[in-house]
Amino acid sequence: MLLASILFLITLIFVIWQPKGLQIGTTAIIGAVAALLLGVVSLQDVWTVTGIVWDATLAFIGIILLSLVLDEIGFFEWAALKMAKLSGGNGHLMFVYILLLGAVVAAFFANDGAALILTPILLAKMKHLKMDPVAIFAFLMAGGFIGDSASNPLVISNLTNIVTAGYFDIGFWEYAKTMFLPNLLAIIASIIVLWIYFRKSIPARIDIQNLATPESAIKNMTMFKLSWFFLALLMAGYFIGDIFDLPVSLFALGGALIFLAIANHYKATKPWMTIKTAPWQVVWFSIGLYIVVFGLKNAGLTDYLAELIITLKAEGDAVAVIGTGFLSAILSSIMNNMPTIMIMDIAIAEAGHEALAYANIIGSNLGPKMTPIGSLATLLWLHVLAKKGVKITWGQYMKVGLVITPPVLFVALLGLL
Repeated sequence: MLLASILFLITLIFVIWQPKGLQIGTTAIIGAVAALLLGVVSLQDVWTVTGIVWDATLAFIGIILLSLVLDEIGFFEWAALKMAKLSGGNGHLMFVYILLLGAVVAAFFANDGAALILTPILLAKMKHLKMDPVAIFAFLMAGGFIGDSASNPLVISNLTNIVTAGYFDIGFWEYAKTMFLPNLLAIIASIIVLWIYFRKSIPARIDIQNLATPESAIKNMTMFKLSWFFLALLMAGYFIGDIFDLPVSLFALGGALIFLAIANHYKATKPWMTIKTAPWQVVWFSIGLYIVVFGLKNAGLTDYLAELIITLKAEGDAVAVIGTGFLSAILSSIMNNMPTIMIMDIAIAEAGHEALAYANIIGSNLGPKMTPIGSLATLLWLHVLAKKGVKITWGQYMKVGLVITPPVLFVALLGLL
């Protein structure tokens, strides 16, 4: 346990620190190789981990590729401008509309897509509107929060969802039905809690007269119109695939490649550049870190967690759901939600209480918002902002995250009861 824990801790530190530009995926792969050489994991373990994460990883690539093409078309900028215009210059209404937009983007394009694509667009528009730094901080923090808190509704909304659905063989439709109410409650609670927390930082009126029209953001009208039809068709594909027990990556990645080819036909994108700019490091991060984490499983951590879950279950369903959700949340905030989701999935399976997988997902999606290291989406979000010259310290982040996350998490978990 000591060796596995030290290896995991060192890997995680380097993932967060990124000395001399060392990327997260490279660090995770180095950690995985070290785990293999030190005997913390075996080659069979590597094969097992690959079997668990391959569908989630390929689906993630597809979702991000699709998002990047839509971004090049101007789809997301159009949506952001549309929300701003609909607010009529009312700052509080704009705050709510931006949160709703973030929830929709997270649902269909994953929380990482929201962090990578929507964040720079919103930042640019807020600067264009000459909003003061306090207001910009409020909008950015709220937008970053909703990206994770609203990433529960569909299997494709978060890497953690895809991994867990695959591990427990949860169908697309079954998952969507179960998570509808918890996600709705999470969105409502997020908006209320975020507005209460930031209400004094939100300007009453925002001058939107000089803001461009939504239509001006569209770079290729033919592709823009086609995208609505294609997204509807893709969503139908997910449900059809569920009937025939097909992997979600078949539609996510397959659909993205087809959409990329259509965009190339209409000269709306440069395929090679789009593929090149996709966050491939996330792929290596996912596989590498999961292998390192499997060493903790071999060392007995999942056995301990399984016993804890059994104890919670003995106290009743409500205690089990809320206890499991908060356990996942705390672990995610400390050790990142990617390793947490796998460790907890294995523990839940060992405990024989597979219904608690949904509580694990909610905890792993919302809990990370308590700390900057909690989720990959947050790390990407902070990286995007830093590149744009916006520095958010750990203290600033946690001052908000530790206050607003627990009540939203609690309300979302109630939706499972």
